[in-house]
Amino acid sequence: MTTPSATNRRDARAALRFVVLIGILSFFADFTYEGSRSIIGPYLATLQASGTVVGIVTGFGEFLGYGLRLFSGRLADATGRYWPITIFGYLVQMASVPALALTGSWPAAAALIILERVGKAIRNPPRDVMLSHAGRQAGGYGWAFGLHEALDQFGAMLGPLAVAAVLAHQGSFRLAFAVLLVPAVINLSLVLLARWLYPRPQDLERSRSEIGASGFPRLFWIYLLGAVLVAAGFADYPLIAYHFGIRGTVPGDWIAVFYAVAMAVSGTGSLVFGRLFDRHGFLVLVLLTLLSVLFAPLVFLGDFWPALIGSAIWGLSMGVHESIIPAAVAPMVPVHRRASAFGLFTAGYGICWFLGSAVIGILYDFSLAAVVAFCVATQLLAVPIFVWVGKHSRMA
Repeated sequence: MTTPSATNRRDARAALRFVVLIGILSFFADFTYEGSRSIIGPYLATLQASGTVVGIVTGFGEFLGYGLRLFSGRLADATGRYWPITIFGYLVQMASVPALALTGSWPAAAALIILERVGKAIRNPPRDVMLSHAGRQAGGYGWAFGLHEALDQFGAMLGPLAVAAVLAHQGSFRLAFAVLLVPAVINLSLVLLARWLYPRPQDLERSRSEIGASGFPRLFWIYLLGAVLVAAGFADYPLIAYHFGIRGTVPGDWIAVFYAVAMAVSGTGSLVFGRLFDRHGFLVLVLLTLLSVLFAPLVFLGDFWPALIGSAIWGLSMGVHESIIPAAVAPMVPVHRRASAFGLFTAGYGICWFLGSAVIGILYDFSLAAVVAFCVATQLLAVPIFVWVGKHSRMA
């Protein structure tokens, strides 16, 4: 006879295996698209694209990559077809990257770069919902999203390093893109394997909350306000790398290393602080937000070593953004609205990140002090909001 404790342990192991499997396939996804994103700027330059074109293409791609999640989330909730939408999104994204090896003009390359972002927008909300179904049984939402993000970010670290190695030995952008077909195929194979092994991830969640079944609760909207303030004050790494290059703060061949360090810290931090978030709730998010405030003065005003520390804090903040912040959304909303909630949340977050980055870029041309003040002020404004949400959240 199977005891309740034995059943609980079995369910927990199944949920954890699902989280790990999704994390591994995300490792290869990030290996693929972050590897390509590390060289798309120089590649577009070889195709005679101007700096304006590079900025518009990458900025518009990010805008769609977040904004379209609002619609893919609603579609997933309306149809309940989480796996088909997720698989289609991965297929679009993974096919777009190695296809860059076949381009011969910047408009063709730009179309694929934007298409890759669209693929990510399609698959993220339904994938995150399936991950949330395993979250509580696997050890907690923070742990599940943190473990997933750790594997995800280690792929983001190794992909650019692998591409850099190809370029160092062969000097061919097209070969580098072609090599990324290997992790892309592995990713798609693992997605299909996950679909086969876990056709109904919702069964991994034994208890389901129907809080605010008619809509999103007020707590969700207030929490979103705090999150978009954090996003608005979070500079994109391309601007940080641009600053390192033109100011000579960091030697050119070290800029990619700084990014790799940031990704390593991001992955490790997601793992550690995701677990702490499950135990201590919003106190962890408040403290990490206060710590993330330091990245701007360190990277924009410091020399080599402060810039390295600032880059590490930037990476830690990135891990928080991608794991702890969305992990808190799951218990706030009813199960049947989670995809819409994730889509709305990440769309709002990404759009404000895009708008904030534009403001930071404009300020950068006038005053570094103004950049630092803007980044620090917007993130500090989020702290009392997170404190209030923590007091009223079930995760407090």
